[in-house]
Amino acid sequence: MSTTAAEQSNMQVVRQFFDVGPSKGDLKAADALLASEFSLHTPLPTPGPGIEAMNMVITTCRAAFHGLHVSIEDMMADGDRVTCRFTARGIHRGEFMGLPPTGKEIEMTGIEIFRLREGKIAELWGEANLMGLMQQLGVLPGSPGK
Repeated sequence: MSTTAAEQSNMQVVRQFFDVGPSKGDLKAADALLASEFSLHTPLPTPGPGIEAMNMVITTCRAAFHGLHVSIEDMMADGDRVTCRFTARGIHRGEFMGLPPTGKEIEMTGIEIFRLREGKIAELWGEANLMGLMQQLGVLPGSPGK
């Protein structure tokens, strides 16, 4: 199955979002890739579903994990949807979900589904391996099993 030009374009928008938003913390550049009616659906606590919520997630994660970088491992497009499997890496040097900094390196995986409209991200559904993250930080027993 080949990818259409529109799907390729959507994939490029998502790649750019990962690069400028979560990996670099450039909220202005990230905001430019989000539709005005953007809606966020993640298990992380946020002030609501919109752009402000996305900015809070990016800011909170970058403050908690020094050197945060998000790598796209797999990406697929189908019409107006783009799905990514990602790995986030950093060092836990700030508070995260009430946890004081541990100084531990983290590697967290997750999957996000983006819906694009007119070249902008209109919706994002995200699921991350928060249990594996908590194990790496020593909050939960066990090993995340890399």
